[in-house]
Amino acid sequence: MNASTGRRARHHREDLSPPLPARLTLRPPTFPPGPVNGAWWPRSDDLAAELPALVDAFDTSWGRVTRMAAHRGVWRDAPCDLPVAGHTVRAAWYASGFDPHAVRLFAHGVGRRDLLVVPPGTEEATAERLMSAAADPAHHLTASALLAL
Repeated sequence: MNASTGRRARHHREDLSPPLPARLTLRPPTFPPGPVNGAWWPRSDDLAAELPALVDAFDTSWGRVTRMAAHRGVWRDAPCDLPVAGHTVRAAWYASGFDPHAVRLFAHGVGRRDLLVVPPGTEEATAERLMSAAADPAHHLTASALLAL
């Protein structure tokens, strides 16, 4: 077996393991709604690997996520179509005019959810503090403002 065959075999085995659940906190419904609806702490900057767990969390509790939007400079790749369990999420990428620390999810007929994206390498205590702040209805801060706390 050569090195590339071994890599393919390992990659295939990794694909068979179930993804870890999304690290996600959501704020309760409030009026007026805040600039963010909660926070997501992905494990890497590989959106194709991270999005399925996030979408799965929303698909079961909110509605099928069909589209997403994010800042192009944050994620390693910027594909237009992201396959997730049972369907594909269409992506819109912005170079400006969109908070670089947010992701926006859309569910057809349900609406949208804006989430603070806690950077993957963030220390656990800091990430937990940010996620709690994003889910707190008393805060009416943008994703970038929350990261500056």
